[in-house]
Amino acid sequence: MPSKILPVPFYNRPTLTVARELLGATLVREEQGVRIAGMIVETEAYIGESDLACHAKAGKTPRTEVMYGSPGRAYVYFTYGMHWMLNVVTEMDGFPAAVLIRAIRPVEGIAIIAARRGKQPPAKWTDGPAKLAQALAIDKSFNGVDLYNRNNGLWIEKGKTITDESVTIGPRVGLYTVPEPWKSKPWRFIEK
Repeated sequence: MPSKILPVPFYNRPTLTVARELLGATLVREEQGVRIAGMIVETEAYIGESDLACHAKAGKTPRTEVMYGSPGRAYVYFTYGMHWMLNVVTEMDGFPAAVLIRAIRPVEGIAIIAARRGKQPPAKWTDGPAKLAQALAIDKSFNGVDLYNRNNGLWIEKGKTITDESVTIGPRVGLYTVPEPWKSKPWRFIEK
């Protein structure tokens, strides 16, 4: 049976294309042989040093080094002193770009997700990037891992196709100090 895992060429394309086409894919975290997974329903694109919302605006640093690497790797960073965020590196090696996985719809490992996020109603378990990282136990140990290799315990599989009619495109969120035009770029993709 052919692998359902998305291969490197999927990520080695324009970031906006990858961000849009990740909608419907399945983010999988495997812990001790148990799959915890969700369908990706919201993404945001961050593209290059000229994008003032992108971490790469500061150039290559220890934090952003992964973004300059090969496509298909995880870029996991810590924010607000408390939250992990999962991104997927895109485009060619040497060009810093990534897609933030903003939300998933849980499909496997529901009991584990409930235990980790149970104080919230189910609709709020994984409806934000920090929430999904907590639900899937994604932390800095995954920074730089290949998301096309199941041996790393974190990967993305081909899922269902989401039609253009079922997608909302709009500006990225939470960019309070980012100047225009970067603040309003329509680089956020949401499955309705």
